[in-house]
Amino acid sequence: MNYRSLADLNDSIVRNLHRLPRDIDLVVGIPRSGLLAANLLSLVANIPLTDLDSFLDGRLYTSGTTKRSARLKRGLGDMRRILILDDSINSGEALTRARERVEAAGVQGNFIFAAVYGAKVQHPEADFIFERVKHPRMFQWNFMHHGILERSCVDIDGVLCLDPTEAENDDGEAYRRFLDEALPLHVTSQRVGWLVTSRLEKYRAQTESWLKRQGIEYGELVMLDLPSKAERQRLNAHGGFKGEFYRNCDATLFIESEEAQAIKIAQISGKPVLCVETHHVYMPDALSPTALRQQMRNLPHRLREGSRDTGARWKGIAREMMGENAYQTLKNLVRPQPRN
Repeated sequence: MNYRSLADLNDSIVRNLHRLPRDIDLVVGIPRSGLLAANLLSLVANIPLTDLDSFLDGRLYTSGTTKRSARLKRGLGDMRRILILDDSINSGEALTRARERVEAAGVQGNFIFAAVYGAKVQHPEADFIFERVKHPRMFQWNFMHHGILERSCVDIDGVLCLDPTEAENDDGEAYRRFLDEALPLHVTSQRVGWLVTSRLEKYRAQTESWLKRQGIEYGELVMLDLPSKAERQRLNAHGGFKGEFYRNCDATLFIESEEAQAIKIAQISGKPVLCVETHHVYMPDALSPTALRQQMRNLPHRLREGSRDTGARWKGIAREMMGENAYQTLKNLVRPQPRN
């Protein structure tokens, strides 16, 4: 699975800005997710922004006071080179429709039609592709609306709803109240293959009732068959239970809430795990260059948490995040080569 987070989207835009013409007067985002990419590019390059519908109606977005420039004060009639941007391209249908609408409106200008992510290096419908991302692919802004959910295991707490607080997680009356009133988090528009949760089997009826009220469709609800929270904690059964089920079912992706569990599930199952806490895809063994870049992004944050720790701690963090095999691969890549 080729996954791109919001941070990756921003990185792709910044990394490729130098490839675009320097005299772009306006960025036009194709609704809806194209607006996300267009907004990021507009802000980093300090270029005026609008969406496609507003552009065709002759309207621009206003700008804040901190980034005022002569270019931001220009009217639509003064803008000659215009970038029309989408977040991704596959069939090319969205960019084709955008081009047809611009031509039908008779708007004059030098237009560049582009997408940040393309399934191929070049698409005939696009003048410019920032980065190739092959299928299968998924983005942070659409992962809960992707067709792969039909073939996925999905955690409940921390993914579909907020985690219980310490006070709510008492395995008693407060927890039962939480199960009835849990606040939705990531809303899905697709049917989920398997809901796999460390909630105890004795709470199945309340869990099913909440899922029904939220309109969440799924194939199977898999719960932990233990008598109590204390027993679950004694056995440390969370990640192991999920990993074993994932390994033995036909799912091709697991969506997990917590990083430590995501790493363990990937190691046990031998399959990829998307963690919504970090928005990284954890692999069981080796890391792709993209996954390596995603995981390395977290290292500076972790280093800042304890600058007086020894180097051994940093190595331990890297091992935890990547898995032993991937860590050794990275270590071999950066090890100084012997001189001849």
